[in-house]
Amino acid sequence: MSPTGPQRTEAPLAALSCLLFNALVWGVSWWPFRQLNAMGLHSLWATGFAFALSTVLVSLWRPSAWPALLQRPRLLWMVVAAGITNAAFNWGVMIGEVVRVVLLFYLMPVWSLLLARWLLREPITGAALARIALAIGGAAIVLWQPGAGMSLPVSLADWLGIVGGASFALVNVLVRRHRDDPDEARALAMFVGGFVVATAMAASLASLGTIDGPPAPAWPWIGGNVALAAALLAGNFALQYGAARLPAAVTAIVMLSEVPFAALSSVGFGGETLAARTIVGGLLILGATLLASLQAGAAPEPAQARPSGDPQ
Repeated sequence: MSPTGPQRTEAPLAALSCLLFNALVWGVSWWPFRQLNAMGLHSLWATGFAFALSTVLVSLWRPSAWPALLQRPRLLWMVVAAGITNAAFNWGVMIGEVVRVVLLFYLMPVWSLLLARWLLREPITGAALARIALAIGGAAIVLWQPGAGMSLPVSLADWLGIVGGASFALVNVLVRRHRDDPDEARALAMFVGGFVVATAMAASLASLGTIDGPPAPAWPWIGGNVALAAALLAGNFALQYGAARLPAAVTAIVMLSEVPFAALSSVGFGGETLAARTIVGGLLILGATLLASLQAGAAPEPAQARPSGDPQ
């Protein structure tokens, strides 16, 4: 999602509803991606097509965004990071255990702290180290497999969740680093990234025979992809409305509702089960994220949300 401007405090109920809607969109996004994959359209193609449509619509709505973006080549890193975020997350939830991927994505506080130290020269405090320990401990519990020894990612989906979260953390740090750039330039960078990176990855993997190319044009998958693009775009606009009217810490905390949305939908519609270790580890990871959100609320910089149209 794109960064927000100055915050206002009117209409809190409407703002909260918009944030919950955005979290719902991303919490259940695994389902349309799996449905499209069943029709022969890999999530990378689906992501690229969805963000291509969103980019066109945003360009028509804010044509001044293109000159603003092209005049700032430093935003290229935001294009890449936002694109990797969406490509990795969407691919991960398509092929892996939804809650597991989402929780590994939410290791963001670890990456955010390290990246902020590197790029923004922010100090690492004792409280920050405690949050890192909490998040890593939670991840170790989630990843632990009986008889497997060390708690390490064991599947492509695990790695995609981790990479997606690290890329999202980079987006947030870059937003803060380039906070003086126009909002529309940063927002367009994120949409363009979702299109370019996912499509480039899909084309490369298809040329290697790793994934299939897009299927022959057919109304079911075309209509489904358009509907998905509309949902992601609506979620993005809902985030912009809600985050502009609520404190940053409140926004970040409400966005954590993506996890229960993902859990309930994956159990109810995906036939998944929640292991005890996933619940315990997830609570530790979310605890670290919650503490980071509260800390962000005490700082002058507003918390950022997922580039996308997430994810969040």
